Parts: sequence; C-alpha cells; structure tokens
Amino acid sequence: MEGGLLRSSSIFPYFMLVALEAGGFFRALLLLLLCPVIACLGHEMRLRIMVVVCFCGLRKEKFKLGRTVLPKFFLEDVGMEGFEILRRSQRKVCVSAMPTVMVEGFLREYLEAEVAVGRELKVFGGYYTGLMEKDGEDRVASKLLLGREEAREADVIGFGGYPNSVHHPLFSHCKEVYLVSEKDKRKWSVLPRTEYPKPLIFHDGRIAFRPTPISTLCMFLWMPLAFLLAIARAAVFIFLPYIFSVPLLGFMGMHSRVITSPRSHQAARRQLYISNHRTLLDPLYISAVLGHHVTATTYSVSRISEMLSPVRTVRLTRNREQDKGLMKKLLHEGALVVCPEGTTCREPYLIRFSPLFAEVSEDVVPVALESRVSMFYGTSTSKLKFLDPLCFLMNPFPRYAVEFMEKVATGWIGGNKCSSCEIANHLQGEIGKRLGFECTSFTRRDKYLMLASNDGSL
Repeated sequence: MEGGLLRSSSIFPYFMLVALEAGGFFRALLLLLLCPVIACLGHEMRLRIMVVVCFCGLRKEKFKLGRTVLPKFFLEDVGMEGFEILRRSQRKVCVSAMPTVMVEGFLREYLEAEVAVGRELKVFGGYYTGLMEKDGEDRVASKLLLGREEAREADVIGFGGYPNSVHHPLFSHCKEVYLVSEKDKRKWSVLPRTEYPKPLIFHDGRIAFRPTPISTLCMFLWMPLAFLLAIARAAVFIFLPYIFSVPLLGFMGMHSRVITSPRSHQAARRQLYISNHRTLLDPLYISAVLGHHVTATTYSVSRISEMLSPVRTVRLTRNREQDKGLMKKLLHEGALVVCPEGTTCREPYLIRFSPLFAEVSEDVVPVALESRVSMFYGTSTSKLKFLDPLCFLMNPFPRYAVEFMEKVATGWIGGNKCSSCEIANHLQGEIGKRLGFECTSFTRRDKYLMLASNDGSL
C-alpha cells in the first residue's frame, strides 16, 4: 500500500496520528523526540519502534482510529495514477507493513479491497503489548491471494514501490510485477474527492493537518501560545459587546466573512433562523452578524459548553411535541437559531434536515455557514466534547463565512403548498447549492453509530 498506492512512502504521520489521538500528547511527544533516532535505522526496526511507542498499553476494543480517523489522511495521500491501476483489478489484495488495525478499515471500506493484510499485533489481557507477530502478513497474504484460485496464478499482477517492494515474498506468485520509484511518485496527482469509491462524509479526531515531523514540532511549539490565545478569544466573546468583540477578534486572527448581511425585516427580534451545523460557534457568529443576542437549541452539548456560551442555549428533549412547544415559546421570547441537522459535519456534505422547525414558524431565514481550520478540529464525538470550542479557538487563523438567504415561507414552495418534510428537504438543497455542498440522507444517529458506536446522547 505505502509503496504503490500512496504518494508518500513515509508512514511516520500515520503513527503520529495514532499517538496523538489514541495515546495522548505525551506519547506523541516521545515519538517526536525519537524521530532523529528512528530516521537512522532500517525499515523494520523503525516500524517496530513506532509500534511500541504508539500501541503499547492501548486497549484493543477501544481502538477505532482505523475506521474513524486514518481513512481521511490515507485518502488525501492516494495518488491518482496508483488508484487507476488498483481500480482496473478484478480482485484486489492490498498488503501493508503497518498494523492491520490501522489500514483495514481504509482499504476495505474506501478502496473496496477484497483482502487487506497488515502486521498483526500481540494482545495481552485485552491490551496491545506493542509487539508484532513475525512475518505473518506475508504468509496470510499468500494464502488469501492463491487459495482456490491457485490454478489462475499466471493472471496475478503485482504493483509496488521501488526499491522497498522488490523482494516482497508475495511477488513470487505474480506473473508480472510493476514497480514505481519515489521520483515518479512525486509527479503523481492527488486523487480527487469525486473519484473516491466511497464518499468520505464522517471522520473523527482533533488533528486537522498531516502530522509530519516538522509540522508536529510546529504544533507543539504553538500549543502554549495557542492555549493562552484561545482563553483570550473566549473572554472577548463572552464579556465584550459585539461592536467591540468582532473587530478585536479579527485583530486576534479570527477571520470572518459576511457574504450577505441580513436585511432589516430579516433581523427581527422574533425571527427563526435555520442553518447548517459546522461547529458549536454557529449561533454565536449568527448573533454577531445580527448585532443582538439569540437563543440556540441544542441536543447533547456538554454542560460546560452550555455554561460558558455567550448566547442562551436550550436543550431539546427529542420528544417531538414537547420540543415543538418549547421552540414556539422560545421564538415568542426572541430570535431563535436552529440547526436542523442536529450534529456537525466537517466535510462538504449536509446531513438530513429535521422538519420540526417548519411547524414552529410561518417563515424562516436560512443561513449558510462555512468554517475552516488548519490545526485542530473544533468538533468531535468523544466524551471530551466540552473541549470543542477551545480546540477551534486554538487554531492560528480560524475562518468563518456567514451568508443570510432570503426569507422563506414554511408552508409553500414556488407557490404550491408543501409539507414540513418537503420544505426541510428544499431548504437543505438550497443551502447545499449556496455552499457547493452535497445533500445526504444521513442523520445524527448514523454519524454517532459510525464513529462512536452510540446514539450521540451525553
């Protein structure tokens, strides 16, 4: 996989992701400090040291990075040229020097590999020991590749990287072997998102960049200042009025862009606003553009986030009639912001809109939101969701774009009467068009089942 499919043959960034996301910052710092030593060793010894540092002591049943975090970074490193060769194959057997738990989810779910084989890790008492089985992947891959297809051995084609894959035992079963050098791979183009065999809609983890040794070092050097800057930004958000906080936050590196400001009739004090959901700061940015405070509905935001929120937040119960009555009451008291998706999505996709908002008000103002970060994601499905706003504010230059759309009647589409579900789907499509996002039928429950194996309640 590393030699013939990915543009970079370096596997250090993927182990650093494991260290950061599963092991914590101290484990990641140890791996970074060992980087100069690791660089002087042979491939097998480098691999064994990184496995020990990253996996030793991790609980096997809790390790989910192979399907929730790593696929995003693997996909971003796939070369279009290598993928074209893989796509032409009828039966795909992918072999990696990395542990199976790191690569199997990516290869089987996103590249549709029939067989994904890596190094097997030893387990004791339900915890990884940091040791690997010897040569297990070669034996297993050969057995899976041939098996009952042994009579068709002459049809097997091998593809890998030069020079690391030249003497791979699996290639002894191939009629032809094609190798690509590092020099050639530097000319490869990135696999476009539109060419992904399976769309990457949901992924987890805090790290938003590819953690090479240099970029990881920059992150550790930035973190002390980032923490202080995040506290200062939060204080400005909480304690200063918008007329002062907005320009001051811009001076502190928080870039925001208002594409279309709300008209006077849209900025009414008892107006319902619906928006797509990017981070917990969505209602705050809408409130800042409006110039007055709003109330925001939430599903399962942490209590700490609720207490520190500059705008009023009200937790919904997931009881349809009870939530409808609560939203009507809140709207009667003032402007209300609702995110019908019910959860955030980092990628350019929109989750299915809940139609409840259409039963609360005769008209709504849709708001299209886009956010970008360069170092830390301000969303997660972990039990540490209370850190979401802090992580967003720790980015050097977090960006937000806010666009207010025309007010829409909730009972009509193009002069024709419609149901609440129809208007929800219509507005999802309109916001998607404005942002260039693709609409999906996934729900909040789907996301949490996929990433956290729960229904998303705290």
